Amino acid sequence: MKAAVLMVETSGDTDLELVERHRYGDRAAFEQIYRRHAEMVFNLAFRMTGDREEAADVSQETFLRVHRYCGRFRGRSSLKTWIYRVTVNCCRSRFRRNQNWRTRILSGALETVEQVPDTRRGPEDRTLARDRGERVTDALRRLPEPFREAVVLRDLEGLTYEEIANVLGVRIGTVRSRIARGRDRLRTLLEKSESCVTHR
Repeated sequence: MKAAVLMVETSGDTDLELVERHRYGDRAAFEQIYRRHAEMVFNLAFRMTGDREEAADVSQETFLRVHRYCGRFRGRSSLKTWIYRVTVNCCRSRFRRNQNWRTRILSGALETVEQVPDTRRGPEDRTLARDRGERVTDALRRLPEPFREAVVLRDLEGLTYEEIANVLGVRIGTVRSRIARGRDRLRTLLEKSESCVTHR
């Protein structure tokens, strides 16, 4: 019963408080950090890689790094932004050292992001939405890495330009440029995909 009371008392800690507790060896603090950010990390990794197994591996590697280096976090950004940065770096590292995965991405042989069924739509509408979602996922895979990162962080994760600049370690002007160019390329890829579907 005492343990349950303690969890209630500490579950509302801020990220900075949890980091401080972790720094002094509190294992429960890191467990809370993990629970608070695990879904976010997996979703970002999945959107970056297009593969659930790779996303799971990236998530594991991310939290190993977070556990190891969390004590160095000084709060210059939010912990969430810092974890985003760690996740992106893990995706980059994995992409560059895994030739097989890189080949699968370029060939479009990975999974598509599952779309949440919308019960308000009819079967035909849901099929069309799912088909479009698959084309968007495939087009994202084909974007150059800098553009894919910027577009995913902005349009799928909803980060601000300032947060994206912090995550990617670039200037806001660079973020804006990458997003604009990434969206243009994505639009072109989707138009080609729509054309292929139309002429089947």
